[in-house]
Formats: sequence, C-alpha cells, structure tokens
Amino acid sequence: MSLTKAEEKVMNHLWKLKNGSVKDLLQEFEEPKPATTTLLTLLKRLKEKEFVSYHNDNRYRTYFPVVSKENYFSKSLKDMVKEFFNNSPKQFASFYAEKTDLSKEDLESLKKIINSQIEKK
Repeated sequence: MSLTKAEEKVMNHLWKLKNGSVKDLLQEFEEPKPATTTLLTLLKRLKEKEFVSYHNDNRYRTYFPVVSKENYFSKSLKDMVKEFFNNSPKQFASFYAEKTDLSKEDLESLKKIINSQIEKK
C-alpha cells in the first residue's frame, strides 16, 4: 500500500523517533508545522493502513511504526520498477545510471555492490 507525501513525512519522523507523542512528532516538523488536528488525521489514516500503532501512556498516546522504513521503501521501489520500467530491474538500472548525474566514484561503488551480489548468487 502506498502513502501520500504527507503520510510519508509523518512516517519519516516516526522512523527517526522510533516512538513519540503528537507533541514529539510536531517538534520534528519544520515551519510551518502542520496543525495538531492535521497530524492526528494523518496518524489515524496511518493506523487504518496498519503503518502505525500506539499505546496509551496515562493521558497520551505514544505512536510507533509497525512497518519498517526498509520494508516500505523496498516495496515502493519494487512497485516503481513494475509500474514505470515494465517490471525490469535492468531497465531501471540502465535509466538510473544514464539519466542521473552520478560521479565516476558513485558508478564504481555501484559496480562493486553489483559484483558483490553476483558473487553471492
């Protein structure tokens, strides 16, 4: 399931904090900060999508991520490759290598990563 940009922003702050109250989350946002009601609405939607959960601490809820950042972005990347690159990792890698402004050092690093993965197979 995908998230809106606003939901992703909340999740990025929550992944960073590991857990936090609405007040904690609001402190993470740059100005202009979202309204408390907006943040609560986003947290409600994230709970419905099963990305976050919470436990009650006295009068306050402490929210925490249920989905890891790694799992979310891995699935998002797979979905993007499927949707935009005909489910071809090769097309994606080719596009990325050719159309982005990668330095020679970046390309060499990617080459080492790919060679390492080849050796593991």
